[in-house]
Amino acid sequence: MLRKLLDKLQEHVGWTGAGRARVRKGGGGEMWYTFGVLRNGLNCENVLWTNKIGYVDMPMKKSEFKDCDVYAAKISALRPFPKETLKSLRDYYRVGLTYSSNALEGNSLTESETKVVIEDGLTIGGKPLKDVYEATGHAKAYDFLYKLTKDEPVTEEDILKIHRLFYGQIDKAHAGAWRKVRVFISGSRRVLPAPEKVPRLMTDFVKWMAQNDGKLHPVEFAALVHQKLVYIHPFVDGNGRVARLLMNLSLMRAGWTLAIIPPICRHEYIATLEKAGRMPAPFVRFIRDRVCETQKELLRLMGQSIVLDDEGVKSSNDEGVNEGVKALLDVIRSNPGRRANELATLIGKSVQSVERYVKALKDGGRIAFRGAPKNGGYYVVGGA
Repeated sequence: MLRKLLDKLQEHVGWTGAGRARVRKGGGGEMWYTFGVLRNGLNCENVLWTNKIGYVDMPMKKSEFKDCDVYAAKISALRPFPKETLKSLRDYYRVGLTYSSNALEGNSLTESETKVVIEDGLTIGGKPLKDVYEATGHAKAYDFLYKLTKDEPVTEEDILKIHRLFYGQIDKAHAGAWRKVRVFISGSRRVLPAPEKVPRLMTDFVKWMAQNDGKLHPVEFAALVHQKLVYIHPFVDGNGRVARLLMNLSLMRAGWTLAIIPPICRHEYIATLEKAGRMPAPFVRFIRDRVCETQKELLRLMGQSIVLDDEGVKSSNDEGVNEGVKALLDVIRSNPGRRANELATLIGKSVQSVERYVKALKDGGRIAFRGAPKNGGYYVVGGA
C-alpha cells in the first residue's frame, strides 16, 4: 500500500526516493521508519513517514543566498582593511553584539550603557549587577572568538571556554561545565535532552560541525550550528548567548560578517527557532536576513551606499540604478509622504513592483518611511 502511495507521489509531486531509516525518538531509543522523500522548492526534503511527518536536513538552494553573496563580494573587494580599521570594526561589533545578544535575554542595559560597562569598566547606577556581569562576560567571550578563527576544528573545550568566559562572574560553579540537571525553555513545548545525554550529544555536535563546515553555505551552516546547540541546551544558563557566539564564530571563520539580531526581532527569532527542529528553512532565512543587514551596515560605514536590483549590486548613483527605481525616486522627490499604493498609481506600476523598488531604495539609505504605519509615507533622505 505504501508503495502505491509513493508511486502516486512520484507521479504528481516529485517524490525522489523511499527507504527505511533508524530515527532517534525524543524520549530516547531508536525506531525504524519507512519513508518517502519529497523535494520542495526550498531544497529541503520533506519526509513522509508511515507513522509521522518529519524532515531531513538538506542544503538550501544557493539562490536563497544570492543577496548575501553579492554583498559579501562587495565587502571582499574592499579588503584588506587597514589595521586601524579592523580594530575599530572589532570594537564596534563587540558593543553591538554584546548589547543585542544580552537584550534578547532580558538584559536591561542600553547599547550606550553596554559600551560604558565594557570599554570604561564602569557600573551603571540602578542596574542589576548580573546585567553588568553579562555584558563584561559576553565581551570576554567575544574577544576569545578571534583566537579561534583558524583552520583547526572547534572543540568541546572551546565551547566550554566560551561559556566559562561569559558565565564565570555570574555562577562560577556552573560556568564552563555541561549541565547535570534537567532544564526547560520558558514558553517552549520542546523537551530538552536528559543531562546524562549531554556529553555524548556535544561530542556528536562537534563532529557534525567538523564534517559539515565548508559543505553548506556559510550562512546556512552558521544558522544550523545555532539551532543544534540550542536544541541540546548543554548549560544550565547562557545557552542562547553561546549559540549566537558560535554562530558568529562560524561566520567569522568563513570570512563573513556577523549576524546581529536586534531585540525588536525577538518574536520572529524565537518563533522560527522553535519550529526549526522540523522546518529549518524559515530560521535559516531569518539568520540570512540578519547577515545581510550587517553586511549593508558595514558597507554604509565604509562609505559604500548600495542598492540591489534583479541583477545584483549596483552603485547608489542614478546611473547605476535601474529605470524603475530611478523613476520612483523622482516621484517621491516630487510627492513626499505618499504610501506604496499611491506611488504605484503615480508611477504606473504594480504595487508589487513599487514595493520592490522601495526596498532597494531603503536598503541603499536613499528613502525612509516617516510617520505612523497607517498614515505615514516615504520621503527622500538627505540629498539622494
